[in-house]
Amino acid sequence: MKIASFLLDGHQTYGLVDAAVLRPVAAEFASQFPTLRALLEADQLALLPANCAPQSIPLSEVALLPPIPTPSKTLCVGLNYRKPYPVAGSELKSNDIVIFGRHDDTFVGPDAALEMPTGAAAESYDFEGEIVAVIGKTCRHVSEAEAMAHVIGYSCMNEGSVRGWQKHSVHAGKNFFASGSWGPWLTTADEAGSPETMELITRVNGEVMQQTTGKEMIHPLPKLISYLSHMTQLNPGDVIATGSPDGTGGSRTPPAFLKEGDVVEVEIPTIGTLQNPVSSSILF
Repeated sequence: MKIASFLLDGHQTYGLVDAAVLRPVAAEFASQFPTLRALLEADQLALLPANCAPQSIPLSEVALLPPIPTPSKTLCVGLNYRKPYPVAGSELKSNDIVIFGRHDDTFVGPDAALEMPTGAAAESYDFEGEIVAVIGKTCRHVSEAEAMAHVIGYSCMNEGSVRGWQKHSVHAGKNFFASGSWGPWLTTADEAGSPETMELITRVNGEVMQQTTGKEMIHPLPKLISYLSHMTQLNPGDVIATGSPDGTGGSRTPPAFLKEGDVVEVEIPTIGTLQNPVSSSILF
């Protein structure tokens, strides 16, 4: 299944995606489970196909949101591919797992504008294509062998970063308002395939900037989930961004940071394509 969260007539809801159309959840079902996160928390995802409205709505008529607009947490993995990081001349020197968090309002949905930072921050605004896993079942202290049973599905992410600020504060560099995006929807694990076989492609203005597969991760997803579950409780709807490969703007010589008017695409063929323009004037 492909499941999207979106705004319809000004109201947030969710439903099934089929090609260029979607079927919103029926009103009675939405009253029980108003969000996709609520549905996952109730462990009732299997009921979704039978409880979507019969009519289809073109995707062009809705505003897609991040698949889980307000997860209990978004945990991001750094330094998970072999590459110069975060800028040319800085090498990965440790095999430790590096984790940081992001706020909900740092992400926009598909096709929504990414906010170009102002001032000095605008000089090092970078793109980062990533494979995202979404937790479907609560897990705590799980083994690597048990970990994948807790994943409900996958999505694409542009985990946008301001490299100049990241040098003095990872939290600051990773949490600029509307600097990242994820989507276009959640593709369930049975359709998306294993993360090791997923191809990840990032384009800026149509030019391929990053291209790899999940098997190139230093720390594979089962290891990450097990590690995180020993640190905290992972809840249904929680988001794990698995890291970005070589090719980001800050890893290039000369750097190729984003500028106003650029269009960033992150594609995982078994999931979909996430596309966002960069704009200096965002109104909310």
